[in-house]
Amino acid sequence: MSSELVWAIIKNNNSFLVKRQGVQFSSEPSNLMNVNTFKYSGLANYKSVGVNAAARGVRVTLNKAGKQQNPIKAKNAVVIAKTRRQTSKSVANLVARATKYRPDLRAAAVARASAIISSQQPVKVQAKREAKGPRAQKA
Repeated sequence: MSSELVWAIIKNNNSFLVKRQGVQFSSEPSNLMNVNTFKYSGLANYKSVGVNAAARGVRVTLNKAGKQQNPIKAKNAVVIAKTRRQTSKSVANLVARATKYRPDLRAAAVARASAIISSQQPVKVQAKREAKGPRAQKA
């Protein structure tokens, strides 16, 4: 089936659709922006990109366009565990530059990878300053 036909069938009713306050979101694994649109849909498009958190780093999943009949072989997953700048470059190369896979999704994929890396950073605990002054001495 064509991508447009699949989108016409699933755009208003599918198991990943989340409707909140007049806005439609999508919880598909290959939807980079979590918005229910044809451009970002991982179900309707043959070529879709998914960026998810791995144990250490980011997992980039690409769907092979010619393998729709065999879903196990259709996915190509790569784990990138580098610094933030190197990860951004690797994700951009996988999605758009080197392979010309989906250049329109490059910015969204890099943004999602950066957000995942930020969430994996440990939270710094700031030491509480010692109170100074005459009122602090009395207390």
